[in-house]
Amino acid sequence: MPTITMYTTAVCPYCIRAKQLLKARGVTQIEEIRIDMNPQERDKMVTLTGRRTVPQIFIGATHVGGCDDLVALDSQGGLTPLLQTA
Repeated sequence: MPTITMYTTAVCPYCIRAKQLLKARGVTQIEEIRIDMNPQERDKMVTLTGRRTVPQIFIGATHVGGCDDLVALDSQGGLTPLLQTA
């Protein structure tokens, strides 16, 4: 399974929902980068994604987007194959 990286904040309900969905699909480890605790990471996130909202989710090198993007990818059947790539 590829590395899952998620830019998050402490009380974001969308971050919680995204983590729940990933865990339901078999993800056991998520590398969380808390942008509320480290402003430099927020700047890095914006540079990488062009977005200012959390979560911002990466599966391996692929930027999935936010929670809505993750849910849409899952409903279209694209999440499981992406999680199975090496």
